[in-house]
Amino acid sequence: MQYEIIGEPYPAVVCHLRRGEQMKTESGSMVWMDPVMKMETTGGGARKMFGKLFSGENMFQNVYTAQNDGMIAFGSSFPGQILPIEIRPGQDFYAQKAAFLASEMSVDLSLHFNQKLGAGFFGGEGFIMQRLSGNGMAFLECDGSLVQYNLAAGQSMVVDTGNVLGFTGNVKLEIQRIKGAMNILLGGEGLFNTILTGPGTIYLQTMPLSNIVDIIAAHIPTSSS
Repeated sequence: MQYEIIGEPYPAVVCHLRRGEQMKTESGSMVWMDPVMKMETTGGGARKMFGKLFSGENMFQNVYTAQNDGMIAFGSSFPGQILPIEIRPGQDFYAQKAAFLASEMSVDLSLHFNQKLGAGFFGGEGFIMQRLSGNGMAFLECDGSLVQYNLAAGQSMVVDTGNVLGFTGNVKLEIQRIKGAMNILLGGEGLFNTILTGPGTIYLQTMPLSNIVDIIAAHIPTSSS
């Protein structure tokens, strides 16, 4: 499979498949394709469907099979960038649950739960993530601009939870409560931050969709009875 990423601010990844090659998406994000592509909708098994129901994700996958050499494109749903990630055995990648756009069939998707469940529930996006494993190419959707940092062993970065797009498997994630009543009440940064500690690579997004929703909501007048 070969690919190219085109367009801005709404990018798309155009994948060129040989006969018999397959791609999958959980978000229904196919935007155009050659007629040689055959689509099949599947649940991926009862266990995975239950996990997706629990996490609020779409329970079904669309699988596209090339009946002959052809092209299929998957598009982003929000202004930003598309991050290509090459998954290799033993080199898992963790992404926030809304980031997955599409992948080759040889990439396996599973839910990843933070160990500290209490902090995770209140930490928002940091609680439930997607684990990408296996062998193949995956494409993630980034809200806003994409920023990459390579962390040395023991080096940490404090990140607002919604700005975490994903990170490589060796990176440790912790949810940390913001200290100080004045900071919590007046700081405007919420209750929690995410602490990412190396070694490994982290990918951050500058304008998560959740921030846009909060900004719009704050300017919507409330009705008075």
